[in-house]
Amino acid sequence: MGQWLARGRVPQATDLATAVIDILLVALLIYEFLKLIRGTRATPMLLGVFVLAVAFIAARFAELRTLDWLMTTLLPYGIFALIVVFAGEIRHALARLGRKLTSSRSNAANAESYDDVVLASNLFSQNQTGALIVIEREIGLRTYIESGVVLDAHISYDLLATIFRPSAPLHDGAVIIQKDRVAAAACFLPLSINPVLSTQLGTRHRAGIGITEESDAISVIVSEETGAISVAVGGQIERDITPEELRERLSILLHRHVPATTLPTPQDHDPENGKIHADFRDSQNDSTEIEP
Repeated sequence: MGQWLARGRVPQATDLATAVIDILLVALLIYEFLKLIRGTRATPMLLGVFVLAVAFIAARFAELRTLDWLMTTLLPYGIFALIVVFAGEIRHALARLGRKLTSSRSNAANAESYDDVVLASNLFSQNQTGALIVIEREIGLRTYIESGVVLDAHISYDLLATIFRPSAPLHDGAVIIQKDRVAAAACFLPLSINPVLSTQLGTRHRAGIGITEESDAISVIVSEETGAISVAVGGQIERDITPEELRERLSILLHRHVPATTLPTPQDHDPENGKIHADFRDSQNDSTEIEP
């Protein structure tokens, strides 16, 4: 507005609207940037960058020629260094922007149910079997799929129960689900290095959180020690949820209806043949026997 007054003309409504939009966009960018780096290792690095910027400005105003020359010389290299240091945050920001642009087209693309994941998680929780199930959304997980054993099998309760059986060769690692298929098992995932995470979280939970920091995937984690079910998305984890709450979270996050199903009752172990008998007690009162 000062520029308009200096030019001797009164600002028009269009000029004011443009200025307001400009300020709002800048404020939105700053807000999204701060939200992106909150609780990450980038926060102390950003503080260091701010200190260097203050030193540069002070050197200019105080006419400290040697310091000014040094800062001016290092500034071009510092820009490239910032790109390298904040490469992960830049990648996450671009991925989040891409998800927002494509989410409206993909929400109705697939109406398959993930209720088998809920049923399997309930089984693992009852038996205190450690499990890590990753559900792919918009960002592809091909790199992590290729790190495991490729299956490309239809999602089923029996398949998940078999994969995570403690004596099974594919028990360690994560299962990655693409659409309605189990893409791979025994996959290696990046561990989260977020210093804010509780020290009580083990490798399985940190891997489940780590993959959600690198992509928009959903991680369903079952603790081997306590049987507690957790859900991780966007680098955040929600712990100790019930199977019903897990079904609700998946319905919301996947933008599809995960139908309610009567969950199996606690499992009875047969020590002679190693089988697990699951009484589903559905409306027809029939039972199913599985061999995980």
